[in-house]
Amino acid sequence: MSEYFDELETRNPEQRENDLFNDLPQFLSRIKAKLPAWETRFSGIDISKINSREELAKLPVMRKPELMEAQAVHPPFGDFVDTSLLAGNRIFMSPGPVWEPQAPGVDPWQTARAFHAAGFRKNDIVHCSIGFSMTPGGAMLDEGIRALGGIVYPAGVGNTEAQVEAAGILKAVAYAGTPDYLQTLLNKAEEMGKDLSSIKRAFVSGGALFPSMRQAYNDRGIQVLQGYATADIGAIAYETLHEGKPCDGMIINENLIVEIVRPGTDDPVKAGEVGEVVVTTFNKAYPLVRFGTGDMSAVIEEASPCGRTNMRIKGWMGRADQRTKIKGMFVDPKQINELVNAVDGLERAKLIVTRQENKDAMVLQAVGQGLNADTLKQQLANIAKLNGSIEIVESIPNDGKVIDDQRDYTA
Repeated sequence: MSEYFDELETRNPEQRENDLFNDLPQFLSRIKAKLPAWETRFSGIDISKINSREELAKLPVMRKPELMEAQAVHPPFGDFVDTSLLAGNRIFMSPGPVWEPQAPGVDPWQTARAFHAAGFRKNDIVHCSIGFSMTPGGAMLDEGIRALGGIVYPAGVGNTEAQVEAAGILKAVAYAGTPDYLQTLLNKAEEMGKDLSSIKRAFVSGGALFPSMRQAYNDRGIQVLQGYATADIGAIAYETLHEGKPCDGMIINENLIVEIVRPGTDDPVKAGEVGEVVVTTFNKAYPLVRFGTGDMSAVIEEASPCGRTNMRIKGWMGRADQRTKIKGMFVDPKQINELVNAVDGLERAKLIVTRQENKDAMVLQAVGQGLNADTLKQQLANIAKLNGSIEIVESIPNDGKVIDDQRDYTA
């Protein structure tokens, strides 16, 4: 198989830009005519003129709270989805809640390209450790691997000993899942006396791949590349290799228009400035136009040495808001407020996110009267779907932070 997934990856950048913006007006006209929410959103706009980045930037950015509000009023999709195209597919629910449909066709989240760049190939047996229920993470990776001709063991999360047994028997050559769970598998294998040395490469997403973590895997002979994806869009960008080493930053996926805007505004920033990642898709079933991901990044102006010619970004650089990904799951400030409202005597709360022994950890600081740590711990697990420890304190700084991400993304 070629070094590149297809010829699209090495197009002249101007040709790619022309191709995208030649197709955009017709695509926008179609979704405006067919989907009530887009008809309302594009009311009074001459769609035929949206044929450049400058014209696209005149449309408002749609952010997740707005989408969630529309879905609550017109469940489940807020009239933003062409449900006639969903036959034979799946519907998922991410925390929020946010409802996401799986589009028709092969590789609906466009993850195959990212797996190919990470060295995954036909007939590779891939141990896939990410959630396969409710949220789309498992299906997103599964569809991309199988589109390449790979063979997936859908391990999911938990049952670590059984996962180690399976990976050993199957002689999996690759891992797909969250960055830190691979370490959990390897540690458990050593404890059990099992050999997982067949795993030589990994593609990770759903959390940060810290430099020290990548080096630890590399020391074990496992080459790890990461991708940047969201449940709404799929694979947005992915790492690539040059001369056997990961290139700086991530390449934007094909068939997407990505902008970097000033957080909280609709305005693109200058090249190189950090801002919010905003994405326009050409997904006929679930079209998103100027969708604000809430994630921060910046454009790298130099071309990638890997030979792919698409825009390159620095990767994930934090959140434009306080919504934070922990152990592959987003926790939203409104969930912490929900916790405050649910517990008698709880006056204020702040979730602090750190790293402990190369794993995400969270501590809920709580202020109030008559609080019980066990009750708070159970409520946190019920609402955020994640376990954390509790610290009952006399006061919390008045800094406006509901979620305080203290993880060091440079170490």
